[in-house]
Amino acid sequence: MSEATGVGAQGAANEDGPEGGATGGKPAFLTHKQIMIVLPGLLMTMLLAMLDQLVVGTALPRIVGDLGGVSHLSWVVTAYILTSTITTPFYGKLGDMYGRKKLFIFAIVVFLVGSALSGLASSMDMLIAFRALQGLGAGGLIVGAMSTLGEIVPPRERGKYMSYFMVVMMLATVGGPLVGGWITQAISWRWIFYINLPLGGAALVYLMATLKVPARRVSHRIDYLGGILLGVVATAIILVATWGGTEYGWGSLPVLLLIAVAVLAFAGFIAVERRAAEPMLPLHVFKSRNFSLTMGLAFFVGLGLFGAMTFIPLYQQTVQGASPTVSGLLMTPMMVGSAVTSVLAGVLTTKTGRYKLFPIVGGAVMSVGMGLLTGLSVTTSRWETGIDFAVLGLGMGLLMQMVSLIAQNSVELKDMGVATSARMFFQQMGGSLGVAAFGALFASRLTSAMSAAGSTGSVRVSGGSFDPAQVMSLPPAVRQVVFHAVAHGVQGVFWAVLPASIVVFILALFIKEVPLRGRGTPGEEASAQQTEALVG
Repeated sequence: MSEATGVGAQGAANEDGPEGGATGGKPAFLTHKQIMIVLPGLLMTMLLAMLDQLVVGTALPRIVGDLGGVSHLSWVVTAYILTSTITTPFYGKLGDMYGRKKLFIFAIVVFLVGSALSGLASSMDMLIAFRALQGLGAGGLIVGAMSTLGEIVPPRERGKYMSYFMVVMMLATVGGPLVGGWITQAISWRWIFYINLPLGGAALVYLMATLKVPARRVSHRIDYLGGILLGVVATAIILVATWGGTEYGWGSLPVLLLIAVAVLAFAGFIAVERRAAEPMLPLHVFKSRNFSLTMGLAFFVGLGLFGAMTFIPLYQQTVQGASPTVSGLLMTPMMVGSAVTSVLAGVLTTKTGRYKLFPIVGGAVMSVGMGLLTGLSVTTSRWETGIDFAVLGLGMGLLMQMVSLIAQNSVELKDMGVATSARMFFQQMGGSLGVAAFGALFASRLTSAMSAAGSTGSVRVSGGSFDPAQVMSLPPAVRQVVFHAVAHGVQGVFWAVLPASIVVFILALFIKEVPLRGRGTPGEEASAQQTEALVG
């Protein structure tokens, strides 16, 4: 009998045991060989989810050319982000309740159906609807991959395996725009969706054959009301971030109503979670100091990193004259720096069992990187920005996987999905708010700089929307004015991001060095929250 089959037999034997996944509440962690059998399938789904967030941007001009509907263009991205964010907590909690594999496979299938339909869309409204369906599945891809890893690998060894995920994320960050641009130009924008079918199908078949984790079922009712209220909160916040300052003024009635809805829904969510038998986001996990800190870290990393980096391609494609393809390649130093420190942190954490230093150093280095990027100007060369990106990447590698590791180590195994989905939820919300807030700041500084130069009529600026191709067609003198305005806008974004990076560093200082659970004695498998209380 193969080891993979043996894992399945073990899981079957434990199926009726306690929620820990094994009899006596002891988790059924896999051996290194068994983990390496499952890992390729998890990495494929992670790559699938990450790529789909990144390849669409380069295809949007072609999509508008075929389908029209330019006024609804942003919703091709927003619909996907919205549904994936809302469903993230559901996948995490339901996976904890009913078993990881079923929900993971369901998410992949929904994602593939949404991908196929998106490729077949014949109007912008249809594409937006199918992208929303695709997002319903995407919400479970990253959560499923990271939660499954948390269930089959003990925290003490998890760092080295998480480094693989970090490398995949960085590859997707750089490769996504490249792949999207090439497919759009060489074949058709529809194939950025169709390409998901063979990749996702392969991941689906592979995981069905190799992933053997204990099935669980609890008798409690699903907290639908809590999940719906959390979804309303997320929807209202994302819509405020998307529409505020662009479609509607910040003081307009629609925006104020959305803010009121978010506040009331959040209050209702807290009240429901306190009474629910199986809350969608159990409030008791926030009693762990480390868990609460990592949620703050995730939010501010999302706010700063994803919010600010949104505007780097624009700077590269205008001021530095890079093509969309070259713009993606220019991000390589950040990918390399992140991969190096991610692998290093994972190996050292596994060997020593200590991790507190990594998010602290990561926050400090991230702050330095953001500080360097405040110096971007018209005269900044590509190699100078490459150094800045490398520094930022070094900090990212020390932060990203450690946030997940600490969050997972702060909860019991039965809340593993909750910890993973909560981390993704807070990071996604931070990123959404960052893109919106910094987009408004960028547009304001860009417009004011061009007004001062008397060139407001040269290009169209709307909520941060800007066409590099239009800039290149301007007369040289006007083009230089625009370059200075873009650099001025990007500088302002990074000056605004810098405090968020410093907050990441400060929060990391308060993390407690709680021993990472291993494969050993039952005592080592005690709740990390209890261990944390003892440490404190």
